[in-house]
Amino acid sequence: MPGRSNIIHAVKILIDGAKRLGLSLTRGQVECFQVYYEELIRWNRTVNLTAIVDYEGVQIKHFLDSLTVTLAFSNVPSRILDIGTGAGLPGVPLKILYPAIGLTLVDSVHKKVAFLHHLIDRLGLEGVEILAERSEHLAQDESYRQRFDLVLSRGVAKLATLAELALPFCSLGGTFIAMKKGEVDEEVAEAQRAIDALGGRLRQVKWIRLEELIRGELTGAGDSEKFEKGERALVIIDKLITTPDRYPRRPGIPRKRPLFVGDR
Repeated sequence: MPGRSNIIHAVKILIDGAKRLGLSLTRGQVECFQVYYEELIRWNRTVNLTAIVDYEGVQIKHFLDSLTVTLAFSNVPSRILDIGTGAGLPGVPLKILYPAIGLTLVDSVHKKVAFLHHLIDRLGLEGVEILAERSEHLAQDESYRQRFDLVLSRGVAKLATLAELALPFCSLGGTFIAMKKGEVDEEVAEAQRAIDALGGRLRQVKWIRLEELIRGELTGAGDSEKFEKGERALVIIDKLITTPDRYPRRPGIPRKRPLFVGDR
């Protein structure tokens, strides 16, 4: 466990960074993030949840990074789905921030799902559903297909793959946000046909520099359009048309053969 001065410094970074996103964290929410960190590190000793284990790194690269999703919506969604959620990111930080949202967390790894059940219980959060499922299967269930205002993915798959897994869950008028790292222009371009075929439309790629955010060079949500290309990006896709029933394809196929990628 880090020393008290390091904790105060890192928590201040989280609180101040949230303020620059237009968010004000309460003491109770900050305490929730502290419990989240402690349980994440404890479970990470036996379950592969994260490679980032230092206190400040978790506050910035997991918690604050998750909260940047708020830059992409003007109204708080009522029902959010986080697919391939892993350690609960970005879904759980958003639930801590907005306790009233309905949150569904999906991951196919049972050990990670066990951690999520434990975490949600420790945090005392209500209105959270946790499923050990493949997205390809769950998207064919009418209880989940086209039912969510916002679908999130912080995964490392190609955007065309993520779009096929996520857009079937989006309600008409809903939004899918893929959280990506590094250069994404080529990936976005090659995913365009898949996005169109799945009923989506690319709204924006919003670039984020966490270092600038925590240094205070950007001030408030109103400055979000000033974010230049950085190490992170929110790829924001709106759902305009019902996704054809044949998507997503069988488990594993969207990752192995992303739609239209490599086609001439």
